[in-house]
Amino acid sequence: MKQLTAVLALAIVLVSCNQFDKTKSGMPYKITKGGSTALLKNGSYVVLNLEFKLGSKDSILNNTFGKIPVSFRFDTAQLGKYNFTEVLPKCAVGDVINFTLSIDTLKNLGAIPDFDKTFTKGGAIKGKVEILASFDNQAGVSNYMNKAFEAEKAREIKDLDAYAAAKGYKTEKTPSGAEVVIENAGDLSNKADSGKEVTVLYKGYTVDGKVFDSNIDKAGAPPFKVIVGERKVIPGWDEGLRLFAKGGRGKILVPAMLGYGERGGGPIKPYSNLIFDVQIVDVATPAPAPPAAAASGMNPQMMMHGHK
Repeated sequence: MKQLTAVLALAIVLVSCNQFDKTKSGMPYKITKGGSTALLKNGSYVVLNLEFKLGSKDSILNNTFGKIPVSFRFDTAQLGKYNFTEVLPKCAVGDVINFTLSIDTLKNLGAIPDFDKTFTKGGAIKGKVEILASFDNQAGVSNYMNKAFEAEKAREIKDLDAYAAAKGYKTEKTPSGAEVVIENAGDLSNKADSGKEVTVLYKGYTVDGKVFDSNIDKAGAPPFKVIVGERKVIPGWDEGLRLFAKGGRGKILVPAMLGYGERGGGPIKPYSNLIFDVQIVDVATPAPAPPAAAASGMNPQMMMHGHK
């Protein structure tokens, strides 16, 4: 009898641990406490990891675990509706929130425009949030995020080192960590230094060989022109081109954090390390821009990602 009572008690505990509460907007959630009893303070800067999975197959929609976390200022007067921020006032650093979002409800709230192949009627999104840190000031969270950025870049550079070794490439590294394979340096009397306008033929692809952009093998595609040092291209390019001269040829291996980073761009997925085959067609001194010249159009694949 005592054994039966103990088993029943354990079963009750397990069931209660797996029960979900609901927010005022109706979102099911469960908090797994991390040990701290100090709840998040209004006005603090919060750092957290988040993950969104879709449907019964758990397809990943977004995931920062093992990558760069999210940070924002926690304001109890501006909590979201039908999302995890509703739960944050009950949480402390170290807590984990599991929650479920109904796609039908998201559609009714206007959070998604309409049902489609991804967001299907009757479907659900599973979410998970882990609260990593909290800071009283901007300086504290900035320092934390800068360290996270550098740690991610170091992981990516390590992966590119392994890629280069497997391919047998001899590389030179730029100051920020892009890697350059120089097949032909070109005319060293006419280098692609800062301030020079460089005309480039290129092919960009991911480490698995999938091409996302090229003007080398596209009939009629014009060469791409960029002024080195103006920061109008991704940092990996801005640094990598400087190792070439007119007539040069080679590859630039770009860590994601020196490319399109955690957001990606167009066909480029977030956190993608990239390889560019480049041919330096010309290096010239650019003509002075007219005082009121309109901004010229740019190849969207080569626009600067935004990291300094």
